[in-house]
Amino acid sequence: MKHLLPFSSLLLSFLLYGQKEVLEGRIIDEDGWPVPSVNIILKSDPTIGTVSNASGYFKLDLKKGSYDLILSHIQYGTHEFNDVPTGASEFIVTLKQNIRKLKDVTIEGNQQSDAIDPATKIDAKSAQNLPSAFGDFSKVLLTLPGVSGNNELSSAYNVRGGNFDENLIYVNYIPVYRPFLANAGRQEGLSFINPNLVNDISFYAGGWEAKYGDKLSSTLNIDYKEPEGLEGIMTIGLLGGSAYIGNKINENIKYLFGVRHRDSRYLLETLETDGEYLPVYTDVQGFLTFDLSKGTQNINRTKLNWLFSYGRNRYLTLPVSQSTEFGTAFQTLRVQTSFNGREELDYDTYQSGVNLSHRWSDRFLSRWIVSGVYTGERENYSVEGAYRICDIDNNPSSTSFNDCVTLRGVGTDYSYGRNKLQAGLLSAEWRNEVLLSDWSVLEAGAGYVHNVIDDQLNEYEFLDSAGFVTLQRSTFNALNLTTNQFTGYLQTTVFSKDSMHAVNAGIRANYLDYNDQLLLSPRLIYHFKPRWDKETSFRISIGQYSQPPFYRELRDLEGTIRENVQAQKSIHFIGAVERVFSMWKRPFLFTVEGYYKRLSDVTAYDIDNVRLRYFANNEARAFARGLDFRINGEFIQGTQSWFSIGFLRTKENIVEDNKGYVRRPTDQNVNLAFYFEDHLPNDPSVRAYVNSVIGSGFPLGPPNNFNARNIFSGDEYYRVDIGLSKAFELINHKYLKTFWLRLEVLNVLAADNTLSYSWIQDVNGTQLAIPNSLSARFLNFKISVDF
Repeated sequence: MKHLLPFSSLLLSFLLYGQKEVLEGRIIDEDGWPVPSVNIILKSDPTIGTVSNASGYFKLDLKKGSYDLILSHIQYGTHEFNDVPTGASEFIVTLKQNIRKLKDVTIEGNQQSDAIDPATKIDAKSAQNLPSAFGDFSKVLLTLPGVSGNNELSSAYNVRGGNFDENLIYVNYIPVYRPFLANAGRQEGLSFINPNLVNDISFYAGGWEAKYGDKLSSTLNIDYKEPEGLEGIMTIGLLGGSAYIGNKINENIKYLFGVRHRDSRYLLETLETDGEYLPVYTDVQGFLTFDLSKGTQNINRTKLNWLFSYGRNRYLTLPVSQSTEFGTAFQTLRVQTSFNGREELDYDTYQSGVNLSHRWSDRFLSRWIVSGVYTGERENYSVEGAYRICDIDNNPSSTSFNDCVTLRGVGTDYSYGRNKLQAGLLSAEWRNEVLLSDWSVLEAGAGYVHNVIDDQLNEYEFLDSAGFVTLQRSTFNALNLTTNQFTGYLQTTVFSKDSMHAVNAGIRANYLDYNDQLLLSPRLIYHFKPRWDKETSFRISIGQYSQPPFYRELRDLEGTIRENVQAQKSIHFIGAVERVFSMWKRPFLFTVEGYYKRLSDVTAYDIDNVRLRYFANNEARAFARGLDFRINGEFIQGTQSWFSIGFLRTKENIVEDNKGYVRRPTDQNVNLAFYFEDHLPNDPSVRAYVNSVIGSGFPLGPPNNFNARNIFSGDEYYRVDIGLSKAFELINHKYLKTFWLRLEVLNVLAADNTLSYSWIQDVNGTQLAIPNSLSARFLNFKISVDF
């Protein structure tokens, strides 16, 4: 009788509920990598569902039949699959990047670790459409919370209280660099990254994994395209032009070639300094992809990416005169300056790198990355400026209205420099990813960097003001630096079987022979994703981040070389919440991050335009704390927009000055930014793009006055750029697809933003801060054609 009871129960279940069968499947991306944490539910009964594991596998026990499934993922959106039968062979689902709804996030590489990746993702198309002075890629980063910058002429950016030397940039795992000698934004060329070639953007504002390198503030990872067919665009405008073409020669060879040319003379003519500007920058980039696999069933098993580039910058200025007014409504001062001299900056940069990846099996991937950079830079300037300061009559009813009425002082400023730099940087890295089980992945790697830098610095500046000649700075020395750096990392990512919990733990090692310092940096990320109706996730990151001195950090304020400079260190504490919600029947992503960074062995610095002048002594402690908010999605259907706001406080304490904590040079307390797209309701070919950045002032103080360092607050920075475009479809043309007309109004509000201040002394001994303004409103026109 006891043997009949189970049989009776089984028979009763069969009669009441029907026969049970398994509906199983596996979810992968375009490269064949599994996609974990995908929610799978029945359309007919949303209470029945499951979640894919780290292998992308899922299983449902259902009554025999066919079902409509709904698959949803924060990074791929929601997709519906109809009439999927039970009891059949494994159901394979391929999620493609170009069909996701929420374009904020893309997936590449190892999906197991990416599931808790703390990166902010940006749609590559938005980076191309964003209106800015030169179409520089880095300007899209300024629309993110925690990222700041107050110079539209420069590609530099600061992240959460750090400076622009504290940011890592990779293109397909290959490191890239900024120019070294440029001391003004107008001298720079474009950033290395060509927006036309970009496929995927991952930005880490802190708390990144151990597999990424050794900087204090941020990491930017860029993936270039691997085109599946002919694509390209040609653009020409008042400030230069660009072109790129991509295609595949066959199934095994793909190519991208891009060229950019920037001529900023028209924009620079809106600056307060009148003169002749001859700034020209040109770069050429190529990116080749070779599938070295044998056999059609092993696509991309062995793949080689080759990136190469050449950048050429020629900058020449012959300043003539400048007139600046500043002060209050009750007292206005005017400084008139006449110049004599010239300013030149030339540099040529060559870079090449290869990334060879091999998939030993479905569970084991290796990469070998080798890259090299050579740059030769030359900066020559000899400029004398004779100035006069006066009070002007601001009474409109006066006969001397807007004229100088009281002479405050006269003087001369003279700057001289003959600087030269040559640098060769060679790096090699080995990365490995192993899927240990369906719920865990192990990653490890090692790297080597060899740097050779020859820097000759010969410059001085003096000020003849109010009858006194003051030497502002003087540096005559040479730096011949050869360093070897060894790195390694080990990390693991473990998921719970319900995919609600994930932990990434790792450690990074770094040894620099110049200062004989070994650094160990443990890092931990915990991710929790409860099964709520509205997709929500929580993340906590704690880690040590260290930055060994490169070469700027070795020079003190007088330019003297310091030999005992140690690495700066920072501990990151980050808590984040992400929530996906629906508005207007479209998905949106809301993100909140709070952070605290505790810094030790800090090398304090001052900022001179876009040049950092370090103290080179490791004698400071510092902190940065803040709160960042961001919301993004399709505010207008078919477009991508986002709004960001960040709050920051960062201070430092130089131990021996007995002043306690003072504001750091990058202490911008509030930063509001947004990028917004729109189009005509009945004509999507007419589109509008708005890029806006509003930030509070950075601290400042008079030069060579240590007691007054950073005691004042500069003016706020606000800028709005607008782009309007009209597309014309070329239906009957064999190769050309779309013709674009684009009008951009740069600095549409005509904001008189201040980049920096020149300090001079009047006859009464009063120090006056003369603002150096940025570009005025400018109208740019572009013509583009797609093919």
